[in-house]
Amino acid sequence: MTIAPRPVEAPTAYHVGHFIDGQVVAGDSGRWGEVAQPATGEIQARVAFASAEEVDQAACAARRAFEDWSQVSVVGRAAVLFRVRELLLEHRDELATLLVREHGKVWGDAQGELTRGFEVVDFACGIPHLLKGEYSEQVG
Repeated sequence: MTIAPRPVEAPTAYHVGHFIDGQVVAGDSGRWGEVAQPATGEIQARVAFASAEEVDQAACAARRAFEDWSQVSVVGRAAVLFRVRELLLEHRDELATLLVREHGKVWGDAQGELTRGFEVVDFACGIPHLLKGEYSEQVG
């Protein structure tokens, strides 16, 4: 697949918070880090540093999510990964734009990085086949 290069508009200032238990959390520690545009050095975003309570909330949410996820069959997990793959492909240009803005990649390099990431997701989607053996628990 060939992706034509395109200009990336100047970024607007934005804030990056946390994603805890399926919700965006702004961050309440009062501490922030800056995200610079690598090509220009301009500050384009602020990242919230987590408080100890937010870290605990995230760890507890992850533990609860693991309990549910651990009960999903291998085939069910693969179905989720296929949906993730669809979303990644659907939002490819948005992801490439983030790589350009936040990592200083040129457009072609950003697309290449995404392609390598898609290969990893493709591999993970095939995990039911890779786990085949004489006996596998919770396959279907």
